[in-house]
Amino acid sequence: MAFDALVLTPQDIEIARSPLAGRVDAETYVLGAFNPGLTRLPNGNLLMMVRVAEALRRPIRDGHVHAIRWTAEGYRLDPWPLQLVDTADPRKFMMRGGGWKVMALTSLSWLLPVELSADGTRVEAIHYDRAIVPAADYQCYGVEDARISRVGVGKGGRWLMTTCSVSPERHSTTLYTSDDAVDWRLEGIVLDHQNKDMLIFEGLIGGKYWAQTRPLGDLYFAYPPDSAWRAGPSINLASSPDALHWKPCDRPGIRPHAATVATARMGGGAPPIRTPEGWLSLWHGVEPAGVVGIYRTYWSLLDGEDPSRVIRTQHEPLLAPAPHLTAPLADLMYLDDVVFTTGIVDAGDHYVVASGEADLACRVTHIGKQTFA
Repeated sequence: MAFDALVLTPQDIEIARSPLAGRVDAETYVLGAFNPGLTRLPNGNLLMMVRVAEALRRPIRDGHVHAIRWTAEGYRLDPWPLQLVDTADPRKFMMRGGGWKVMALTSLSWLLPVELSADGTRVEAIHYDRAIVPAADYQCYGVEDARISRVGVGKGGRWLMTTCSVSPERHSTTLYTSDDAVDWRLEGIVLDHQNKDMLIFEGLIGGKYWAQTRPLGDLYFAYPPDSAWRAGPSINLASSPDALHWKPCDRPGIRPHAATVATARMGGGAPPIRTPEGWLSLWHGVEPAGVVGIYRTYWSLLDGEDPSRVIRTQHEPLLAPAPHLTAPLADLMYLDDVVFTTGIVDAGDHYVVASGEADLACRVTHIGKQTFA
């Protein structure tokens, strides 16, 4: 890999310029600046749409743990008695009892546009004035994990950005659109509760928009004992006439393989990008371990006309967590063993790939196209 480095860390974010500054009645800090959507701007530079998780400096005080919540009247702090919750995970707390898994967050996420050089190796500008923040009840706990796709070329082309919007109402996928990747319009919810990691293909198939999706649930039916596949979360497919109304594909997409536990849990990574052979899909697999597992990036090549058909894949990871990159940030670390790829751009003989490292920072990697031959 010719270039593989962290290009943005929490230390690069000016908390005083946060859209929450002066609007939350408590001290906050940047827990992480990570999971960046990626695209190329009309001026040739790259745009990362970075998830900034802004957390309470002291979430636990006076016998309560607190969550930040957006409302139309302003941001609120909700106190929960400590005896009612489990605070083992620094990112969230779980409610005890009740019969369902119910949680709240100690941070609120918003999206920060960060302009990189054309090769993605350095920051050119951070556009605080164009930050994307919660704007509806279904986003009251934050806007997370942007994925950006450019669909079409010239005047007929536009940018589509999917995000996860978090609230007690639902954990949904929301869509933003733009004609220039600078000014974004919120179109609303396009996938309902707990259908995460929606990635819109960078191009039409049969005149339709296509997307990878990843619905979650607490129950999965077993494959036969001799099956090549393992039951659990998988990457599904859907198509749409307008990018707003989506029909699930009848055929499955990328499924966890029974031969390895490294993909026991899986989901989409970067939006599928067109190649001469088909669609290149970068996705994440999670090996069970510790609190959150070990996240790695894998790849598959999908048929150009039928993306449910996998032409080629590889069980070895394309990217793995890189402790040497985060070593200088040891005092900021709260997770390890996580690389979560969220963006890809064609750069001629290689791809520029953007990932979140350790739910902390933005990692950019140049990967030669021969890797996928």
